[in-house]
Amino acid sequence: MPKKKRLPAGRVALILFLCQMISALEVPLDPKLLEDLVQPPTITQQSPKDYIIDPRENIVIQCEAKGKPPPSFSWTRNGTHFDIDKDPLVTMKPGSGTLTINIMSEGKAETYEGVYQCTARNERGAAISNNIVVRPSRSPLWTKEKLEPITLRNGQSLVLPCRPPLGLPPPIIFWMDNSFQRLPQSERVSQGLNGDLYFSNVLPEDTREDYICYARFNHTQTIQQKQPISVKVISVDELNDTIAANLSDTEFYSAKPNRERPPTFLTPEGNTSNKEELRGNVLSLECIAEGLPTPVIYWIKEDGTLPTNRTFYRNFKKTLQIIQVSEADSGNYQCIAKNALGAIHHTISVTVKAAPYWILAPQNLVLSPGEDGSLICRANGNPKPRISWLSNGVPIEIAPDDPSRKIDGDTIIFSNVQERSSAVYQCNASNEYGYLLANAFVNVLAEPPRILTSANTLYQVIANRPALLDCAFFGSPLPTIEWFKGAKGSALRDDIYVLHENGTLEIPVAQKDSTGTYTCVARNKLGMAKNEVHLEIKDPTRIIKQPEYAVVQRGSTVSFECKVKHDHTLTLTITWLKDNGELPSDGRFTVDKDHLEVADVRDSDGGAYTCVANTTLDMVSASAVLSVVDVPNPPFDLELTDQLDKSVQLSWTPGDDNNRPITKFIIEYEDAMHEAGLWHHQTEVSGMQTTAQLKLSPYVNYSFRVMAVNSLGRSLPSEPSEQYLTKAAEPDTNPTAVEGLGSEPDNLVITWKPLNGFESNGPGLQYKVSWRQKDGDDEWASVVVANVSKYIVSGTPTFVPYLVKVQALNDVGFAPEPAVVMGHSGEDLPMVAPGNVRVNVVNSTLAEVHWDPVPLKSIRGHLQGYRIYYWKAQEGSLKRNRRHIEKKILTFQGSKTHGMLPGLEPFSHYALNVRVVNGKGEGPASPDRVFNTPEGVPSAPSSLKIINPTLDSLTLEWDPPSRPNGILTEYTLKYQPINSTHELGPLVDLKIPANKTRWTLKNLNFSTRYKFYFYAQTAAGSGSQITEEAVTTVDEGKLAGILPPDVGAGKAMASRQVDIATQGWFIGLMCAVALLILILLIVCFIRRNKGGKYPVKEKEDAHADPEIQPMKEDDGTFGEYRSLESDAEDHKPLKKGSRTPSDRTVKKEDSDDSLVDYGEGVNGQFNEDGSFIGQYSGKKEKEPAEGNESSEAPSPVNAMNSFV
Repeated sequence: MPKKKRLPAGRVALILFLCQMISALEVPLDPKLLEDLVQPPTITQQSPKDYIIDPRENIVIQCEAKGKPPPSFSWTRNGTHFDIDKDPLVTMKPGSGTLTINIMSEGKAETYEGVYQCTARNERGAAISNNIVVRPSRSPLWTKEKLEPITLRNGQSLVLPCRPPLGLPPPIIFWMDNSFQRLPQSERVSQGLNGDLYFSNVLPEDTREDYICYARFNHTQTIQQKQPISVKVISVDELNDTIAANLSDTEFYSAKPNRERPPTFLTPEGNTSNKEELRGNVLSLECIAEGLPTPVIYWIKEDGTLPTNRTFYRNFKKTLQIIQVSEADSGNYQCIAKNALGAIHHTISVTVKAAPYWILAPQNLVLSPGEDGSLICRANGNPKPRISWLSNGVPIEIAPDDPSRKIDGDTIIFSNVQERSSAVYQCNASNEYGYLLANAFVNVLAEPPRILTSANTLYQVIANRPALLDCAFFGSPLPTIEWFKGAKGSALRDDIYVLHENGTLEIPVAQKDSTGTYTCVARNKLGMAKNEVHLEIKDPTRIIKQPEYAVVQRGSTVSFECKVKHDHTLTLTITWLKDNGELPSDGRFTVDKDHLEVADVRDSDGGAYTCVANTTLDMVSASAVLSVVDVPNPPFDLELTDQLDKSVQLSWTPGDDNNRPITKFIIEYEDAMHEAGLWHHQTEVSGMQTTAQLKLSPYVNYSFRVMAVNSLGRSLPSEPSEQYLTKAAEPDTNPTAVEGLGSEPDNLVITWKPLNGFESNGPGLQYKVSWRQKDGDDEWASVVVANVSKYIVSGTPTFVPYLVKVQALNDVGFAPEPAVVMGHSGEDLPMVAPGNVRVNVVNSTLAEVHWDPVPLKSIRGHLQGYRIYYWKAQEGSLKRNRRHIEKKILTFQGSKTHGMLPGLEPFSHYALNVRVVNGKGEGPASPDRVFNTPEGVPSAPSSLKIINPTLDSLTLEWDPPSRPNGILTEYTLKYQPINSTHELGPLVDLKIPANKTRWTLKNLNFSTRYKFYFYAQTAAGSGSQITEEAVTTVDEGKLAGILPPDVGAGKAMASRQVDIATQGWFIGLMCAVALLILILLIVCFIRRNKGGKYPVKEKEDAHADPEIQPMKEDDGTFGEYRSLESDAEDHKPLKKGSRTPSDRTVKKEDSDDSLVDYGEGVNGQFNEDGSFIGQYSGKKEKEPAEGNESSEAPSPVNAMNSFV
């Protein structure tokens, strides 16, 4: 009896997908087949790369591998062989490479800390594991410290530091009290990523003596505890009670002690910060702010949007997390902290780097003798990873040579392989963030064909669908596959059938006549195998009558019909679904053959009902929707009664609820006087009510409308009611956002946010603006203005504090007394320069500046900070007149009296002055102070040429460093020979006087390549080096025996063009050419004398060669300014991408230090210890680097080639 095997429709796509993945020769995962085949080792299990162990348990380092014959195992530790037989504590699991180190009986885990690597080897090759870094976990104790109690006033901000001990892996931090209860956290109180506990503002209930930070080390299951921190929050009443005996009644704290303040960030500091994360990790950005009231945090991404499915907010939106971060997530993220008094923002610049990740990992390759193949290893990362190959665990450069193997970057190409070509290859892709290691073997096998598909398999397929008949096979060389139908049928062809590479026969559209027996035959040069399978074609299942869409009232009965036709040899099952799920387990649902009936329909019965018809080979379905309910109809007959000054009663009649009860009514109003056509929410009432008492505002022309709401939504609005105008009254509120700021030194500009028409409460809205000096005894000055938002008080003294207030009034009366706000009249420029400016030179590129602060009265405004102007001063008036002075600026915020100047040039003369800055601008400059920077190390020599090579000598020419940064003392030249295998010989060290630019090395070996290292020195030390290589000429007698004396001597002659000039045949040829040119010149001279004057000079003048035109010394582009870069213009570096000139000249590009390196863009700062807090606004003009044409005379060979 044949074995039945049916092909469901879903399997067809799967098989087609698998067919595309099967390579030319692949070992099937058949257990019996694998037992007979020789196979190189494959690592199947290994410990993680970063392996953190529990020091209280035995160490188990896993290494499992498979292969035929079974592989043997060995280990290295820290790069050297690890002899486990010599260590009684180390054992290897039998038949495995897994190590067990018994440290529970004796020994310490730290003894076995290191880098381990496992090698699995058999006669076909060797596979290696990753480098497994074994480290014991650590859970150190907190350092003992004495924590003083913290006392602070209600409303202040607070940060409780945790600073846990460094463990391996890092601990999990949390805060609890003495009862081991977690401390509650909120938008006001939260724990940061660093473990610290942040209070945006404290309240009296924050007082407690047991703020305890705990560190949990999961690896060792231990918890360490910090000493408890005591916090006491003192209210104003407590302060008044404490100092009542010493203060008068007027000196008590007011009843409103918590002075509200705008937000400031507790973390991170400053306006900008940087964050680097690796691809695939979780990016966590944090912003925690303090302020009163408690600020709210928002996040945005500049020039982009946050990824919707990968973005999460933690810690009350103070932490932004993006999972599976990629390079596309790089950019600037901005967190915004906002409360009622203002908003601030911080920008975090995120850079996403990437450890190596696979694009295409090498796959095992099974070949037969004489076949070709390749291993491909492609990886990506940021920075781009470096690909290296190993063979059987040995770098391929030193591995035994294999003539069938050729390496081409990330690909190894095999051609005409033999059994000895079997090996395991390792691909290593690495960059600074990690590495990937993949093993892939090349197994060369010679096997006769085998068919792995079971004999007499029966396939059943639905008509008009594809039929796939399996013929899984194996053989080496790769067998050819043929299919036959029937006992005496001919081979099936590609015009009707599809023959897949894996042996599968596909009938694209199976018909009834496709039924029959099919035979698969596999052949290669070692033999033949065949197998028979059977195919049956079945009728498709069809729904001949589908269920139809239905709309019913609640409580009625609905019926759906679904009639199906199918193949009578297959079993049919009909299933009903509701909204793609099972039907409710309710007696109201009745299924009878091809009908579904729902009795007593309810609101919840609405949805999609699907009829699913299944056989063992196919499935069809059809759906219909049942609609039961709708939103209510709008109310009608609106009526206003009980009309009073500040209230009215509205009544209405509800519309039809459409079988869903009305849950509520929404009432809206329109102010036809101030905002016609705009409807506002008034109130909501229960769905059981049909009247509502409405509160009204003065001087509003009201209209009302009503909407009904049920569980499906709200109705359309009703028709508006009649209009009702309320009486006018005095304003209830005053303008908000009142400010007093001067725009000029002699004025005070008072601004406010006006009331809207609804808030005016009556006609004739005006404002009473009042002001007086804060510290004087003057009476309030007042003026009444129209409905505007600004008033300017002129003639005020400069920068004096004022008290201002703005009160609303209309034709009926005044609003309540307004709040008083403090402001300032306008600022003026400071009058005094900072005094006692001192400069302390720290090193050759850094100086520290100190100055005395300017008195506050002389600043005449809000102190913004101090600004330092500094520049390179020229010695001598002649140079000062000829050069442009480039000044740079650093700004130091606030009242700082010192700052650091970075990025100075060594061995230079500088001058500076200091100015105070307020909101109006800068004050006068202090007297200039001059200082000198000491010497620094020089840059690399500008160029290095190697000329005049002979048998035993080379001549070096060079240009001095473009930036000597001091007085050159000498040059150092180091050189060593390089042999034919690129190995370096002994290094020779030579000192050369600083006044030299040329040096000849003698007594060198002929026909030898040398590598040179050359750098300059000052008293400060050695500078950057420049390197070059050159070859001495070959012995003429030896060359004559190798190369024929002709021009086409191939690569060997081309690589030694300078040697040809010493050949006799070449000298003779050049003499003949020179003689020919001389004869031509004589003929031209004679013809000119015979034919009159020949105007050569005029033609040459008319068509001058632009290549030989003299360069303009100065085109005026940069005026008379020449920076240090322009001083070195005679030795410009080559353009990027240009080829090295034939005279072997190498010029090193200058590297310009910039103050931008010390801060954000042109703005930065230094703190008191010298780190950057100032703002740098100077810019250095840099000449563009230009190419340098080689001026070397053409070689004799080039001259000869011009005649060919």
